[in-house]
Amino acid sequence: MSSAVLPLSWRFALRVHRWRILGLATVLVALGSVAIGGVLFLGPSSDNAERAAFEQELDNAYPTGTASDGRQVDIALTAGVSSLDLLATGPTEVWAYNGSVPGPELRVRLGDTLSIAFRNELPMATTIHWHGVRVPNSMDGVPGVNQPPVEPGDMFLYEFTPPDAGTFWYHSHTSGSEQLERGLYGALIVEDLEPAPYSQDVVWVIDDWLLTAEGEVDPAFNTASDVEHNGRWGDVVTANASTNEVLQARPGERIRLRLINASNGRVYAPRFGGLPAELIAVDGLYARNPQPADGFELAPGNRIDVEIIVPDSPTTVPITDDFTGDEFALGTIVIDGEKVITPEFPTPYNPTVPTWSGAADVSVDHEYRFNIRRGDGTWEWTINDRAYPNASTLDVESGSFTKIGLRNESQLLHPIHVHGLFFKVVSRNGSPADEGYFRDTVLLFPGDEVDIGFVALDEGT
Repeated sequence: MSSAVLPLSWRFALRVHRWRILGLATVLVALGSVAIGGVLFLGPSSDNAERAAFEQELDNAYPTGTASDGRQVDIALTAGVSSLDLLATGPTEVWAYNGSVPGPELRVRLGDTLSIAFRNELPMATTIHWHGVRVPNSMDGVPGVNQPPVEPGDMFLYEFTPPDAGTFWYHSHTSGSEQLERGLYGALIVEDLEPAPYSQDVVWVIDDWLLTAEGEVDPAFNTASDVEHNGRWGDVVTANASTNEVLQARPGERIRLRLINASNGRVYAPRFGGLPAELIAVDGLYARNPQPADGFELAPGNRIDVEIIVPDSPTTVPITDDFTGDEFALGTIVIDGEKVITPEFPTPYNPTVPTWSGAADVSVDHEYRFNIRRGDGTWEWTINDRAYPNASTLDVESGSFTKIGLRNESQLLHPIHVHGLFFKVVSRNGSPADEGYFRDTVLLFPGDEVDIGFVALDEGT
């Protein structure tokens, strides 16, 4: 297996402002070029009956509000300069939360309220985005949109109650093409009220690092070469900042492995070495039914939860990536020791995930065309031929079914992340789709035409 790097894409973020009438606009990409575009409004819908049925089908698929249990979890989080032993050549200077990469794993129970006292000890301003969490608009961490940047030496208090259980993560949302690449990210796990009794519940945060010959993080960020080659690709791939992450398991165990892609542009397609591995959740929410996990395209920002039944015999199983066709190990599961009795319980799932059958035939409300062009001596992403901050606002009715067309007119792969809501892919390149799960991030291949549907539930201020 090789660790060779092939070109991939920029990460790009669509931002949904959660007002009473939701505004849809793009702001700062977590990593990569900044872009924003105008709205192409395709006219009023003539399929109201179908839309009403889709809205009804969403009922109870995920919470419509946030229910606090009255318990507050107090967390002190500091962003600062630290070091990390990525290579044998010596320590690499990184930027880190509480001195570690990934930052501390924040694990809470559904209903808990997080109170996070954040301090910035970096040499530049920063903010934190709670990726995938339906937070109040003022807590979303986008500078200039819903909070001012946190300047060096300053503090900011993030407070919110996650409405959904699942696998989420937190990361810088300021100068993201630099700050995330230096290590500013961590996992946020919101457990169910009654978590399934897995033998182990493990998180792997996957990233790739572009290092100099001296083993330092390459200081040239967001370069024209990066854009022309589908984004910044690293030459060192890590899980939990380790090039040799090992999960120790005993025969018979039943493990929940949560994978988070924190890379700038690299997409992974994890393979589980022939182990019985089922996909049970995508981007935090449970799937309608468990399905084979091998080969899921894990784009930047995507998360998957995988259930693994450990075989009875001792063995070593590499967990690999083969998205580029050049296979390399992400980590290893080492199975050894005395056999244990495999826990028996129903695999978590969400039978209320809507099918939205017929959504592919419903008219598209708004269309966004993504492309890239030269502007002011550098490359810039555009939406409908407009670049950030030249933006229009898309208003949609709270509680209404909306269908958006995403059109990738570039020759680059293009992950799209939407803040503040979950959506379903309802068609790809003209063919109806029912993946059986919600998303908050979808990958567009060059020339892709992907339609997504959602019912916006969260109203902001």
